[in-house]
Amino acid sequence: MIKFLDIKAINEPFEVAFQEKLKNFLATGWYILGDEVKAFEEEFSAYCGSKYCVGVGNGLDAIILTFKAYMEMGNLKEGDEIIVPANTYIASILGIIHAGLVPVLVEPDADTFNIDPKQIEAKISAKTKGMLIVHLYGQLAAMDEIMEIGYKYDLLIVEDAAQAHGLQFKGSHTRTFSFYPGKNLGALGDAGAVVTNDEKLAKTIRSLSNYGSEKKYYNDYLGFNSRLDELQAAFLRIKLPHLSIENNKRRAVANRYLSEIKNNKIRLPFYDGSDNHVFHLFVIRTEKRDELQQYLLDNGIQTMIHYPVAPHRQKAMKDFHHLSFPITEQMHDEVLSLPMSPVLGDKEIAHIIKTINAY
Repeated sequence: MIKFLDIKAINEPFEVAFQEKLKNFLATGWYILGDEVKAFEEEFSAYCGSKYCVGVGNGLDAIILTFKAYMEMGNLKEGDEIIVPANTYIASILGIIHAGLVPVLVEPDADTFNIDPKQIEAKISAKTKGMLIVHLYGQLAAMDEIMEIGYKYDLLIVEDAAQAHGLQFKGSHTRTFSFYPGKNLGALGDAGAVVTNDEKLAKTIRSLSNYGSEKKYYNDYLGFNSRLDELQAAFLRIKLPHLSIENNKRRAVANRYLSEIKNNKIRLPFYDGSDNHVFHLFVIRTEKRDELQQYLLDNGIQTMIHYPVAPHRQKAMKDFHHLSFPITEQMHDEVLSLPMSPVLGDKEIAHIIKTINAY
C-alpha cells in the first residue's frame, strides 16, 4: 500500500538527532520557553526573511493571537470584518471568529484554489479592516493584486501560511504558521508561529501567548497560554535546514504528476513551474471523486480529500448556511489529494501515474 503521507519515513532520517535532543532536553531541567525556542525563533525568522518570530502552541492560535494583538494595538476592534477565502481549511475562519472579528468569505480562483482577487472588492464594506490570505495547498496567492487592493482600502494583510513553509513570499506582511506533523515543516506534535517585521506586534503576541505577561506574575493583557513547546522547537531546529531540499523533492514529484498523468477525466492543478508552490498537497479534481478514490485504494494507493465539506456548510457554522459559493462548493465535491511527500519513491510515483492513466 502506498501511504498518502508516511510521516514515520519522513522523520526517520532525523531519529538519532531527535534522541540526542531529547537527552539534552532532559538534562537541562528547563522545559518551557528555553534556549531551543529562542534559537528556533531566530532561525525560522531568518529563513522567512522576517525580523521577528514568536513561537506559539499551534496554527489556529497563531491566527487568533495575531488578530488579538492588532486589537490590543488599536488597529482592529471587535466586530470588524476580515476578508477570507471561502475555500480554505476551517481553522482560517475560526481564527477570525475566536478573535471577535467577522469573516467575510470570498470565492476562489477555479484554477489555483486560492482567493480570487477579482472578487474581493465587491465584498469590501465600511466595516472591512483586513484580509486573511491563505496560501492553500502550498501555492502562493495572487499577492501583487491583493496588495494593491490592501493599499487602496488601507487594509491589514495577514497571511495564513500553515501549508506554505518555504514559499517565496512577497511583501513584508505578518504570516502565521502551523507545524502540525503532516506539514512540510512538521513537529512531532502541535506547534505554531507568527513571523513579522513589526516589533510592537511581535512583542504583543509574545505577551498574549504567555498569559498577557511580559514580566512573570505581572499581566498587561487578558492573555492566553499558547507557547511553543521547548521540545518541539528542538525537533523543528533539526528539520529546518532540510526544508528547502524537501520542498524541491515535492516539486519533482509534482512535475512528474503534471507531465505524465494523461486522463481527460482528471483536472490537474495549476502550476507555473516557479518557486511559488511548495506542494504541501497535490490536489486534482474529478467529477466522480468517490469512485476514483475507491479505485485508487483498490490498487494500493491511499488518497485524502482536502476538504469534503466547505466551511460555510459545516454544522458549526450555521450562521453561514444561507450563503452560496458555487465554485467553492463544486471544489469540495471534486477535489482529491494524491500522495505527496519528499520520500515518495520512483516506483511508487510510476504506479500512481500508471493507475490514474488507466482509470
